[in-house]
Amino acid sequence: MNLKPTTSNLPPQLKVCGLTKPDQIQELISMKVDFLGFILYKKSPRYVLNHLRLEEISTIDHQGKVGVFVNEEVDIIVKIVQHADLNFVQLHGDENNDFIAELRQKLNPKVGIIKAIRIGNIDSDNKDKIAQTLSSNLQPVTYYLFDTDSKAFGGTGKQFDWNILNEFEIPLPYFLSGGISEENIGNINTLKQQPFALDINSKFETEPGNKNINSIKKFKTLYQQNK
Repeated sequence: MNLKPTTSNLPPQLKVCGLTKPDQIQELISMKVDFLGFILYKKSPRYVLNHLRLEEISTIDHQGKVGVFVNEEVDIIVKIVQHADLNFVQLHGDENNDFIAELRQKLNPKVGIIKAIRIGNIDSDNKDKIAQTLSSNLQPVTYYLFDTDSKAFGGTGKQFDWNILNEFEIPLPYFLSGGISEENIGNINTLKQQPFALDINSKFETEPGNKNINSIKKFKTLYQQNK
């Protein structure tokens, strides 16, 4: 998939990550949420296989099912994608170009790859690292995802300094993640290259994996109006 960065005036699409409850998943589908995120990292408090079997995920009728993996083995990812009938793989760990190339070769060509770039303290070394990643040969990647760096690999509810994104040429459409809320949604308009999609998670929960559906509905309406 060779997609160009979005320049559309349409509002970004929406991904809700960390899903664990079938009734909430169905409500989000009814709301026409674009991407459903299932965390397949055992150390996460939102590890989906503590709540749902892969076969149950496979029966969910949606074209944007995303499996989130952290430093997992290629063959295990491929097996899970097949059994859960996932549409996208999100790599949220330290996966390098060789890993991504091997994964792309073994995955069904219809399955997209989202590569997360975790952003922590902004200094010259980190800026160089981000620039190097963005300029590297990640041809198999469909989308980038920018998230706040943490030892837990996401789900912090904390926002990184979004202004850093204005310093880079981002060669692919990207998801914006990390502490997105009703309070900071207006700041997205300051980004030169607008996100393809917003990724929300812990700010819209009553506890890990238990989403506040009414809050998500309100947010969805708000950001669409904000655009």
